[in-house]
Amino acid sequence: MRSKRYQEIKSKIDENKKYPLEEAIEIIRANASNQFDETIELHIQLGINSRKTEQQVRGAVVLPHGGAKKRKILAIVSPEKEAVAKKAGADLAGGSKIIDKIKKEKKCSFDLVVAHPALMSELAKVAKILGPQGLMPSPKTETIGENVEDIIKSLRSGKIAFKNDAGANLHQALAKVSWDQEKIKENVEAYLNEIKKKRPAGIKGNFIKNVFLSSTMGPAIKVALA
Repeated sequence: MRSKRYQEIKSKIDENKKYPLEEAIEIIRANASNQFDETIELHIQLGINSRKTEQQVRGAVVLPHGGAKKRKILAIVSPEKEAVAKKAGADLAGGSKIIDKIKKEKKCSFDLVVAHPALMSELAKVAKILGPQGLMPSPKTETIGENVEDIIKSLRSGKIAFKNDAGANLHQALAKVSWDQEKIKENVEAYLNEIKKKRPAGIKGNFIKNVFLSSTMGPAIKVALA
């Protein structure tokens, strides 16, 4: 059962209308909770077949005003690169021992995993654990490379990776309600523009079916694409 506050906000939104992005942001900010700084999220329904590998939508984009929250980064590197990775901003860095721990616990409690190419053969042991969570390092999401230090720094500066889920949707936290209207708008537009570039070849009909903007505690607002 949704809260009374949620229902009140929802009653102000026309579910049959696609709102201009600026108006959707204004509605969210005007009805934000005063108890904490809510996160603004974008949800995209894609017109792809998520079961087909060639139609997977994944990539990375640098948000002009940084991410909505600090993410926990795990760096899979050789022992001599651990200190460098941590200095660059990794919360944890290591190799075989960390991989074995993930395999044993069958989970990974990090938001992002980056890796040096030399460690990918070992990381393959936990691909079935990391993959479903969208955490497996990949050239497509720019989370694997020789210079792990630069990868970590770019992620800390606002670079985010994305990948559609099994339901052919994308979900991404992009800003905080407390931010200036223009900063929120620019982050959302930067993300949307990058998604538009990722249209798989052979897709018929609408690639982006629906776009919704919401806050942590608020209802979704359908957004009209520019």
